[in-house]
Formats: sequence, structure tokens, C-alpha cells
Amino acid sequence: MLDKRNFYIDGKWVKPVKSNDFQVINPSNEEPFAVISLGSKGDIDFAVKAAKNSFNKWKETTKEERINFLEKLLKIYKKRSDEMSNVISMEMGSPIDYSSSTHTVSGQSHLEDFILRLKEFNFEENFESKSNNHIRYEPIGVCGLITPWNWPINQIALKAIPALAAGCTMILKPSEIAPISAMLFTEMIDEAGFPSGVFNLINGDGDGVGTHMSGHPDVDMISFTGSTRAGKLISKNAADTIKRVCLELGGKGGNIVFEDSYPNAVRDGIRNVMSNSGQSCDAPTRMLVQRSIYKRAIKEAADEAKKIKVDVASKKGDHIGPVVSKTQYDKIINLIKSGINEGATLAAGGPELPDNLKKGYFIKPTIFTNVTNDMKIAKKEIFGPVLSIIPFETEEEAIKITNDTEYGLGNYLQTEDTEKAKRVAKKLRSGIVYINGKSADAGTPFGGYRQSGNGREGGTWGLEEYLEVKTITGWK
Repeated sequence: MLDKRNFYIDGKWVKPVKSNDFQVINPSNEEPFAVISLGSKGDIDFAVKAAKNSFNKWKETTKEERINFLEKLLKIYKKRSDEMSNVISMEMGSPIDYSSSTHTVSGQSHLEDFILRLKEFNFEENFESKSNNHIRYEPIGVCGLITPWNWPINQIALKAIPALAAGCTMILKPSEIAPISAMLFTEMIDEAGFPSGVFNLINGDGDGVGTHMSGHPDVDMISFTGSTRAGKLISKNAADTIKRVCLELGGKGGNIVFEDSYPNAVRDGIRNVMSNSGQSCDAPTRMLVQRSIYKRAIKEAADEAKKIKVDVASKKGDHIGPVVSKTQYDKIINLIKSGINEGATLAAGGPELPDNLKKGYFIKPTIFTNVTNDMKIAKKEIFGPVLSIIPFETEEEAIKITNDTEYGLGNYLQTEDTEKAKRVAKKLRSGIVYINGKSADAGTPFGGYRQSGNGREGGTWGLEEYLEVKTITGWK
């Protein structure tokens, strides 16, 4: 078993203030493979002090100096990418090939893009030619970064890299159930030679470390990715110190499939939801299908779901792995049962374990049809391989159903009518709209409306989240 009980504070791996061991479980076999420590108030105070003490020096580094540090980090990341893929596969159950091709690659992609954005970013500018005002972008200060288990290195890179690029110092708290990728990333930070105190890592749970960090008077900003419930608690806890809070929260995306969609639109939509075992906040877990193709779509959806293999994460090949934990497994199974009880039709999958697996947190790709948007399975973020199919008649009805949710992270639409696609996309209330399965380019902003959060991650927008804007008059 891996012994990962130390924290990284002020440039050194140190023991926690008090012992509080926690086992990290491999969701493919339900067995512990690592032990970490859950931190306490004393650990956070120590880390915040280190970050605060290092801030004045780090914020004065030049853009070129920070680029050099990040380019060193990129080289190390590439060299150790296989290690990253393996630990992500073990800690959160991502199949090793998917872990390598998607999870690990996402971290590298964000690193590369933020280096590019930093090179292009102008931290000093004159307001306009006729003005004597000068505009300066300055780092916000000490940042608390709280990252989730479902896209571990992706979210670490989206927070830590722009914070470093902006000149901020930070404390990272990864999810306690998938923390090993964060500890590997910290080893890379150390190897790259970032100054002591600039980057610190403490493991812990939300009630302990997360609560103390979000309310700490010397933390200037909290960036959190996770559940809407936790995001609300963090916002309330941060309010007394008026710190900036950037939130990327839950979602219940709609995928509108019009009758003039491209031939594989339904099948691609199923694959999209089921990838990462359904554990993506912008997954299109409500498929809205135009009534004229509804029967055909149900057959295609059920057939495609049954083709998707489920197996342990260590196996190579095209399949989905387990969900991350017993807690998540129980939640998803209960929601599947609620869908059956509410009268939705189970077209594929269900609450039983896949036939080939007797252990692990595995869930069959599950399709519900004859769903109405007021059912619990259409309202709640299930966060597993479960899709609800809802019929609609008109474009207006599709838009209304899609927007009838408290969330607003990612929505999708499928049509070969370009003008209709643009028209509908403008009316969907979400931070991103994917047309015909096209993915977002590197450096585009990602974030939500309403209870999916606030702020944006990625590209120049992600860099600006960690900056304050200062106006200086009488400059000329």
C-alpha cells in the first residue's frame, strides 16, 4: 500500500499536525491501495502562512520567469505522464486507455495553453490614447484551490496553472477519495523548482480542510469544483471575508436531437454520456428527441448502450470502468430505482451489477424512455451512466424543456440546419453549447449559469480569474 500521509508545505514534505489516516479505495476492486492523512486547522494555518509569506516575492517575478517555471513543469509532466495515467486509473476507476488518452492529456493541454496565454497576456496597458490613466493586472493573492475526483488532473491544471501564471500563491486541496494524482502533480512542482511556499498541498475533507480554508481571513480567493450543495456552503463560508469565489458546479445538460440530425447523432449522444462512467458535470444526461424520430431513437439508444462494455480500470481496451465510490454507487442505484418507481420505461441497463463483475462499483449503461421533465431522474444530477430520453414536438418546446432546470453548464444540439443550430444555441441558458458533437477548442472559457456556478476556467478568461484590475491616474 502506498504511504502518502505527508503534506507539501513551504517547499517540503511534512507530517500532519495530528494523525488522521484515511484509506484511498480502488473502485474496481473495493480494496485500499493508499493511505493519506486528513488535515486539520493547524495544517491549513501553516500552509496559508507559507503561501502568504511567499506571495510578495512571487508576485514580483517577471512574466518570463514564470513562463520558464511552467515550461520546466511541462517537460516533467510529459516525462511522467504514464505515472499520471496509472494513478488516475487506480484512484477514480478510469480505464487505463481512457485515463491516458483523455485525463492525462487534458492536464498537458491546459499547461500548454496557459503558457501560450501567458506569453500573449499584457499585464500593463494604457487605458486609451487620450487618457492619462494606466491599467495594471495584479495577482489576487493567496488562493485556495479545491478540486474534484471525477476529472482530477484536468481541474488541478485549470486552477493551479493560471494561478501560478498570474503570480498567485496557493493551497491545493484535492478530493480525499482521489488524491494521488494531485500528490504526483505536487512532486512535479517540486522537481520544477518553484520557490518554497508558492504551491502547497493538504489533503482533507470538505467539512474540515475545505471549511477552514474557505473562511480563512488570509485566503484571498477560493476556486472550487464540485457539487452545487458544497458550492453553496463555500459561498456562505467565504462571505464574511468578502473573498473572490469561483465555482464550477453541477449540471443536467440537455441534448436536443432534431429530426434532421446527422445519422449517428443518437449513438454518439449515448457514448458521450457514458464516457467517464457518466461522471462529467457537463454530460448531456437528458436526450430530447423530436417526436417524428422518437421510436427509432429509442431503439438506437438501447442498442448502443448494450454495446458498451463495463470492466475493471486496469484492462486495456474500449470500455467504461466503475464509478468512484460506494457512496456514489448507492446514490446512482437509488436514482435508477426511483426512475422505475416513477413510471419511466427502462430500455437498457438497470440496478444490477453487470454479469461479468461480482465486485467493484460497476453500473450498467442505463437508458430510461417515456421520461417527463418533472421526474426525479430528469431533475437530479445522477452523475453516473444513466440517460433519460424525453420527446418533444417543436423547436420552442425543446428549448423550454432544456432550460427547465436549476442548472446551466453544458447543453447540446444536433441538426444539419446551420441557421437553426445558431438560433437554438443562442436561446439555451448554459455556459457552453455543443453543436453536432463538436468539442471546444483549447483555451475557450468553461463555466456555468445559475446553480452550475460562476466564473470561467480556461484560456485568457481563466487567467483573469486570478487577477485584480488596478487603475492608476496621472500616468503620463
